[in-house]
Amino acid sequence: MGQLTKYFILCFVFSWTCFISVALISRTSSAASPELKAVQYILGLLGTIAPSLVALWLTSRTGVPGQTEKLLGKVVKWDVNIKWYFFAASFMLVVKLSVAALYKLITGAWPVFGQEAWLIMLVAILVSTWVQAGEEIGWRGFALPRMSAKFGLPVSTLLLGVIWAVWHLPLFFVKGSSTFGQSFPLFFVQVTMMSVVLGWLYWRTGGSLLLTMIMHAAINNTKDIVPSSVPGATEVFALSNSLVGWLTAGLIFIFASYCLVSMRSVRQLE
Repeated sequence: MGQLTKYFILCFVFSWTCFISVALISRTSSAASPELKAVQYILGLLGTIAPSLVALWLTSRTGVPGQTEKLLGKVVKWDVNIKWYFFAASFMLVVKLSVAALYKLITGAWPVFGQEAWLIMLVAILVSTWVQAGEEIGWRGFALPRMSAKFGLPVSTLLLGVIWAVWHLPLFFVKGSSTFGQSFPLFFVQVTMMSVVLGWLYWRTGGSLLLTMIMHAAINNTKDIVPSSVPGATEVFALSNSLVGWLTAGLIFIFASYCLVSMRSVRQLE
C-alpha cells in the first residue's frame, strides 16, 4: 500500500471514528451534561488533529534522518514577504465584504451581518492559528507535496480539496454545531476552491505552513462576518438557497481559477 493511500485511510478511520462518536453523543438526552461535553470536546479535538498526527507518525517511520524535523520546520517558516501575511489574514474578509456589496447590488438590501466584534475575531485568529497545525501539517505539509509528485500541483490542490471537504462530512450531523443541517454541497464547493487557494499560498511562500495556518484560522474566524448558513436548515445533501453562500463560492472560484492557471507548470513541491 502506498504511503499516500495509507495516510488518507488512517486519517479517515481515526477522524471519522471521533467525529461520528461526537455526532452520536450530541443526539442523546444527556448530551448537555458536563461529562459528555468534555468527552465531545476531547473526541472533536483528536479528530481534528488526526491528519497531522498521522502525517508525523508516517514521516517518522520512513527511516530517513531529519524528515520529521523538516516537516515541523515548515510550521515556523516565517521569513516570507509581509504581503503574504496580509493576504492570508484578509482573503476571506475581502471576499465576504465583496459578497455583501454584490448582495446589495442584486437584491437592493444588505445581507445579515455577524455580531462578533472585530477585536474578538482578531484574537480568535491569533489563538487558533496554532490549532490549525493539527490539519495543515497533514494536508499541506505531508499530503500535497506527495500528491504533486504524482499529479502535478494544480490537480493535486483540487483532489486534496475534495478529500478535505469529504473529511468534514460527519460534522454536519453534530447537533448544536455551526454546520449541523447545513448544505454539504455548498460547503464542498467552497472548501475545494479554498484548497486550491491554500495550495497556491503554500507554493508561493516556499512551503510555509505558518502562512497556511494563519489563512486557515482567518477563514474560520471571518467567514461569519456575512454568514452563509441558513437558520433551521435540516437537509445536509440539498443545494443551499443561500445567495450569500453561492456568491462566496463564486468569488472564491474566480480567484482559485487564477491560482490554477498560475500553477499550471508546477509539477512537484518540495
